[in-house]
Amino acid sequence: MTSIYNFKKITPVPTGTDFLDIILSKTQRKTPTVIHANFAISRIRNFYMRKVKFTQENFDERLKGILDEFPKLDDIHPFYADLMNVLYDKDHYKLALGQMNTARHLIDQVGKDYVRLLKFGDSLYRCKQLKKAALGRMATIMRRQKDSLAYLEQVRQHLARLPSIDPNTRTLLVCGYPNVGKSSFMNKITRADVDVQPYAFTTKSLFVGHMDYKYLRWQVIDTPGILDHPLENRNTIEMQSITALAHLRCAVLYFVDLSERCGYSIKEQIALFHSIKPLFANKPVLLVVNKIDAMKIEDISTEDRALLDSIVENDKVELLGMSCYTDEGVMNVKQSACDRLLQSRVDAKMKGHKINDILNKIHLTQPVPRDDNPRLPHIPTAAEQKPKYDPKDPHRVMLERDLEAAEGGAGVFNVDLKKKYMLENPEWKYDVIPEIWEGKNVADFIDSDIQEQLDELEREEERLEAEGFYQSEEEEMNSEDEALEATADAITEHTRLTRITARLKTTKNRPMLPKTAIKRNVSDMSDHLEKMGLDSTEARARSRGVKRARSVSRGESIARTASMARQSCADQDAQALVLEQAWQRQDRLAVKELHAVVENEGRRKKRFWK
Repeated sequence: MTSIYNFKKITPVPTGTDFLDIILSKTQRKTPTVIHANFAISRIRNFYMRKVKFTQENFDERLKGILDEFPKLDDIHPFYADLMNVLYDKDHYKLALGQMNTARHLIDQVGKDYVRLLKFGDSLYRCKQLKKAALGRMATIMRRQKDSLAYLEQVRQHLARLPSIDPNTRTLLVCGYPNVGKSSFMNKITRADVDVQPYAFTTKSLFVGHMDYKYLRWQVIDTPGILDHPLENRNTIEMQSITALAHLRCAVLYFVDLSERCGYSIKEQIALFHSIKPLFANKPVLLVVNKIDAMKIEDISTEDRALLDSIVENDKVELLGMSCYTDEGVMNVKQSACDRLLQSRVDAKMKGHKINDILNKIHLTQPVPRDDNPRLPHIPTAAEQKPKYDPKDPHRVMLERDLEAAEGGAGVFNVDLKKKYMLENPEWKYDVIPEIWEGKNVADFIDSDIQEQLDELEREEERLEAEGFYQSEEEEMNSEDEALEATADAITEHTRLTRITARLKTTKNRPMLPKTAIKRNVSDMSDHLEKMGLDSTEARARSRGVKRARSVSRGESIARTASMARQSCADQDAQALVLEQAWQRQDRLAVKELHAVVENEGRRKKRFWK
């Protein structure tokens, strides 16, 4: 369940006309726009089916966004649910969202029905009319929702102006009759700026301010004034206060104006307290007497004081006085309310089921004495006699802090890191160590017997190697280890064979060499035949006479291609012989006729191959 809801993120809801313009213009922009009657009927159907589907999906997306962004009264905190019921009427709100959901399902159904009909469209005109009817029905459905869209937009605008209230955080709730100083108190203790006027019902809605106390964040809620009459007679402004009192976990500050300048007597204000007292259950309550600069508690009549005392005694309510005009007691009221709320929250958690896990984490173990012997703390005598540090004593031990102050302070003083060096000669502390001295590296001669140590290390290494210190003994394997190793070898071998088999399967139907590596021409073929002792004249003549035709489809039958090639070769040989004789006779007419026959034969073959 969401405890706090950010109503300001709800997307604005367009009007009915704007909604249609957005969807239809997007359909026009995002889908193809050119279609011709001479296109295939399947292409025409897909063209209009795409438009109908795209429009239906856009409607569905926009309506689903509206339904998801608006809060669902059953899923949010009861405080927000009741507040929305008070402000917008829960039934009307649910009805508007229900109509949006119904429109969404109707549009989806219309889109599916007309897509099904478009599959049977037999002409461009009929498909276009079906598309037009589908978009028209969708638009009609949305036009009927214009009132619901307008209502939801007004709800969205009002929700965006509501304050962000966290029902579960530390909260101080200020309530009481109108014009008793609730808003003035909130302006004093928070950074809010609530309008304050000298007439009743200046505050007409809930206002939230924030403050810090004991390094914690607190929210203070200023509620509209409440009048003492039955619940069913209270208006929307008063019901907001009742809703906050009923659902928020808070400390209640009930304000009373003893000066009666608010327009209501003390008796009426006490009667209102008893009227709404059931809403204070399980909440710390403070009775705050405001405007004590005009009327103090000691100055009221005996009857009114008895009414206040009865509340304090019977209801265990703390009575506090303050004045927002002179700031007297304002901070005391704030601190008392915060402390009581913190204590009540701790008490509630102590009664819960999770307290045992928390107590186990923070449990402090106390040691138990093992005998009756007293064991008092022991302080060394030297520590007791050591004089205490006094910054005003001139003979005190100089600390680094004192040296820093004496030599210019931070940024000027530089810490001396060499003064604590322990050397054979104290004068050597600040000597600069050279890196090169007389052509030799000083670091190589820091240790005088470095060479002897290196020789000793080498002798030790030779001794350890001779003793076999670095030789690892072979581990003896038992039967289980041998079986495990054999199984691992078998799995490795099986994996290797599987990979080889898969590689052979994938390359079974591929040539062993690429086509570029096995190119052969007619001369290579004739040379090869001559080496074999065969006559290559007929093969060379045959290869020259055959013309390879490019097939549109490479999957033609091999037998049909071979037979057609043989027939074509025979026909071409006969036509070539007759053509040669005609050229010899110089018979131009016969040549023209033979050309026409050859062209016709070529066209016939092309049609066959197509």
